Amino acid sequence: MHILVVHNRYASAQPSGENNVVDQEVALLREAGHRVEVFERRSDDIAARSLLSKAALPLLVPWNPAVRTELAGRLRTERPDVVHVHNVFPLLSPAVLAACADADVPAVATLHNYTQVCPPGTLQRDGRPCTECVGSAPLPAVRHGCYRNSRLATVPLAVSLSVNRRRWWSGVERFFCISAAQRDVLVRSGMPAERLAVKHNFVPDPGTCRAGAGEQVLYLGRLAEVKGVRLLMAAWDEIAASGGVGVPLVIAGAGPLEPEVTAWAAGRDDVRYVGLYDPAQCRQAVASSVAVVAPSTWLEAFGLVVVEAMAAGVPAVAAGHGAFVELVEDGVTGLLHQPGDPASLASCVRRIANDPHRNQEMGQAARRRYEQGFSPAVGLERLVEGYRTAIAGRSGGGDTVPSTGNGNTRSRRGTRASRDGGSK
Repeated sequence: MHILVVHNRYASAQPSGENNVVDQEVALLREAGHRVEVFERRSDDIAARSLLSKAALPLLVPWNPAVRTELAGRLRTERPDVVHVHNVFPLLSPAVLAACADADVPAVATLHNYTQVCPPGTLQRDGRPCTECVGSAPLPAVRHGCYRNSRLATVPLAVSLSVNRRRWWSGVERFFCISAAQRDVLVRSGMPAERLAVKHNFVPDPGTCRAGAGEQVLYLGRLAEVKGVRLLMAAWDEIAASGGVGVPLVIAGAGPLEPEVTAWAAGRDDVRYVGLYDPAQCRQAVASSVAVVAPSTWLEAFGLVVVEAMAAGVPAVAAGHGAFVELVEDGVTGLLHQPGDPASLASCVRRIANDPHRNQEMGQAARRRYEQGFSPAVGLERLVEGYRTAIAGRSGGGDTVPSTGNGNTRSRRGTRASRDGGSK
């Protein structure tokens, strides 16, 4: 197949699981013999823009006409079989869907979060789950300033959600939900269920599994409230007050809570804050852990670090809501704690650290779960299946579509049904 991937890359100052997923899927498809091109923008480039350009940027969040023109021209020239859309905020906008319609190329989209129903995409406000905007106009998000605690910053996202909702639903042949939990929320919000397929993110095999009991409890991710970092600090203080678990807590990552985490960890023997790890360091840290903790207070749409732990044969302690409930089989591949409850999190960490034999069994079960559901082979199969469904759907289902056997593309009869992307 010939695939064009569309993605606005997140800023490199903080780790981005979404950037990693896009890069890994592109590499996987290319290794399988497919032709993959990338149409992207980088949020890192915003800093170099003029003051006038920066000031105008919010106006382009709902609709960027220049992107529509550029992408449509590229699609007409290159004629890919399918376009795979990931993130379009803030530099691309949903204008990419109109470009696909202009060039009559089917589109699929991976929904990495909840931006289809919630302007900031988190389904959370003030540290608690929130669904006020789900299925309705996103006025509550503006009123509460849900994006970056700013009403002004939230307005472009709310406008984009409102004016482009139907464009997304009609302009995308196939949505990839990264968990069943996410799909359930989106179906309840009114999104077309027949276009929503569950396709878990895959994780490359790290090439090594944990040997021995492990050397630390590991938190690996963004240092933010929604990730449960403050919850973890409270739980670890409780663990320390009761004598600890014999290994330190290692925190790796960056984010808005970095100063708070740095101050909290300073001078302690039972906590190490190590900053950002590169990919090799991440793999090594996971594979040498007693457990990986994922205490998010928001409803995670997936949970990449949990699957990375599975791949290394390491059990996870995760919040018992959102996608974690389907990723972690409680008591078998890891433990689920009561969301938002530091005492429950502390109890689970003690249980998983103080029983080495049970921990080892959980790690082995986690590895088996990875091989069955989250390996590259499984990821490739589901990706290609989604592409073929989108192509067949746009062509009416009767046309021949690209073969997956050897990467060669067979001709399609007739023309695809044109879907007007509309003007804006």
